Amino acid sequence: MLALIEAAGWPIWPLIIASIIALAIVFERFYTLRRNQIVPPQLLEQTLETLRRQGANPEVQRVLAENSPMGRIFAAGLKNLASSREVMKESLEEAGRAVAHDLERYLTSLGTIAAVAPLLGLLGTVVGMVEIFGSQSPTGSNPAVLAHGISVALYNTAFGLIVAIPSLIFHRFFRGKVEALLVEMEQQAIKLVEIVHGERK
Repeated sequence: MLALIEAAGWPIWPLIIASIIALAIVFERFYTLRRNQIVPPQLLEQTLETLRRQGANPEVQRVLAENSPMGRIFAAGLKNLASSREVMKESLEEAGRAVAHDLERYLTSLGTIAAVAPLLGLLGTVVGMVEIFGSQSPTGSNPAVLAHGISVALYNTAFGLIVAIPSLIFHRFFRGKVEALLVEMEQQAIKLVEIVHGERK
């Protein structure tokens, strides 16, 4: 591995740093975006049951808000339980936007790495080409410098793509997952509003 890094030259270091950051984001998002943690099963039924037994007191709202992102949305709705359907729906939407922002955390960074990694690889390619042309002289070329320039150019191009392709795949994957979770939360929030206001049983 060290021999590969030496052969690739200094332009490989930004790519290594980018790959470490991308890997950390991927593991963090896999851990954070677990469906059971975001939208716990039976949470709507449990919330309605608690509402019937205890009402929408501040303690119920606090426990619900600490339960999960979906619980935070429900808690925002329960704060406006006595208000009209429109006001309650607006409070749910505001909480939903905040939750959506949290769920999308670091995805912009992952997308940036996916976009920048090939450019960093291209930078390494240009540096390698400069070394190749710099090794030329009227009396001939230095084979060692020529070989090093070629390795810098090729290794950086390859490593840039190796970092960019998985980053782009995981970026799209997590975006899709977040969108699916947001749609499910929106549907459950609408059910809560309709049940509370007697429009659905």
